[in-house]
Amino acid sequence: MTTTETTPATPDTLLKSVDPATGEVIATYPIADEDAVRAAVAKARIAATTWGALSFDERRKHLLRWSSRLVADSEEFTALIHKENGKPLDDAFLELMLALEHIAWAAKNAKKLLAPKKVSPGVLMSNFAARLEQRPLGVIGVIGPWNYPVYTPNGSIAYALAAGNTVVFKPSEFSTGIGNFLAEAFKKANPELPEGIFETINGYGATGAALVKSGVDKIAFTGSTATGKRIMAAAAETLTPVLLECGGKDAVIVAGDADVKAAADAVAWGATANSGQTCAGVERVYVDRSVREEFVAEVKRILSDIKPGSDDKAAYGPMTMPSQIDIVRRHIEDALKKGGTAILGGPESIKGPFIEPVVLVDVDEDSEAVAEETFGPTVTIRTVDGVDEAVELANKSKYGLSSAVYSKKNGLDIARRLRVGATSVNSVLAFAAIPGLPFGGVADSGIGRIHGEPGLREFVRPHSIAVQRFTVPGMALLSYTRTDSTMKLLRKLVPFLHGRHK
Repeated sequence: MTTTETTPATPDTLLKSVDPATGEVIATYPIADEDAVRAAVAKARIAATTWGALSFDERRKHLLRWSSRLVADSEEFTALIHKENGKPLDDAFLELMLALEHIAWAAKNAKKLLAPKKVSPGVLMSNFAARLEQRPLGVIGVIGPWNYPVYTPNGSIAYALAAGNTVVFKPSEFSTGIGNFLAEAFKKANPELPEGIFETINGYGATGAALVKSGVDKIAFTGSTATGKRIMAAAAETLTPVLLECGGKDAVIVAGDADVKAAADAVAWGATANSGQTCAGVERVYVDRSVREEFVAEVKRILSDIKPGSDDKAAYGPMTMPSQIDIVRRHIEDALKKGGTAILGGPESIKGPFIEPVVLVDVDEDSEAVAEETFGPTVTIRTVDGVDEAVELANKSKYGLSSAVYSKKNGLDIARRLRVGATSVNSVLAFAAIPGLPFGGVADSGIGRIHGEPGLREFVRPHSIAVQRFTVPGMALLSYTRTDSTMKLLRKLVPFLHGRHK
């Protein structure tokens, strides 16, 4: 996803939380400087001893209490999400619902997936018992985005907590109140726990940079590729591992045998929901020539009735980050300049913080609207002569986060050919709502995975343990007491074990 660091409010020790629809100041928060960041990490380091020592069942109890607290406060929380982020109340509730699903999955599956496991020692080491145990990393620094300020960072927060780590969370400057509400709900749900298990630090880019250099055991970041590269470079100085989700330019392939109406409905929603501010949303469509006219007409018909706003009737809200409006405008203008046609909307669709849907067809593949992440309620549609061309163009992007395929007969086969981290077949974004499926990308879309078993394993380190149960006379392989007769025996045994395969 796209982020841009903004200029701090005055005085420079305070951060202003602003309603993106009106510009109204909602609240102010102290900005955490380097000392405050180090203090938060130190507190989390102390708390990690207690939290990490709890059993999986005990941590599950505390995490599910957190979920229940969020449910109890859901009306207040979704109102805050609507006010600070701009999305409609229903969308805010759906985001919270997805986050709750992931908290529950991480809490309930951590024990099964991360508990110690016995490992076969093999014939030559049969006098040993072998175990693989998973240790929490310690303190995880999470730098969150503003577009899905609950769901997305929760993919790191809940999984890190379930694995036994403590968390220091820097929410986006555009969703500071939401991030603090999330952490406070955890504390309210578990008043008996020590401070420091889940802490927030507030601020702009400098606060995030301080977190990267603060001595945390891993950084989990969601944001632009450019910022992700800077974080990775800074983390490399201390060999701090990183988990980076850096957005995408996600493509949809509509094959000749697709359910055209279903595909058009999904594309219309996937391109404009949340004002198009969805890293795994729809930005590019490649549609087979045989169904092109019907598909384009249906997308236009649907989106002609879709309007943004901040009232109860709005389909989606304002652009959350003001600077993103200029990027959307530039992409639209560049697409038109390079031969594309706007069959719905255009530069005139940008009306203050609200952008009405824009559908662009026959856009040059080298234009910014196709090659770069737009992160607004726009979509490009290109006609192709078959699936092979669609796959080639979809894979041409430097990004590789997610995708969707519409085909009645060949959806799975087409999906397997796409160079991305996740694909929905005959749907969009379904993978994001299935907690057991990992989420993350390839190439410029990032490194690592959140959600599912891989998401839990991002926050542990394996510890291999070999315990000698008894000695075997004459078979002390790892000793200078090893005898010639032992080696003669091994020279006979090894060909029997490993030399008979043809």
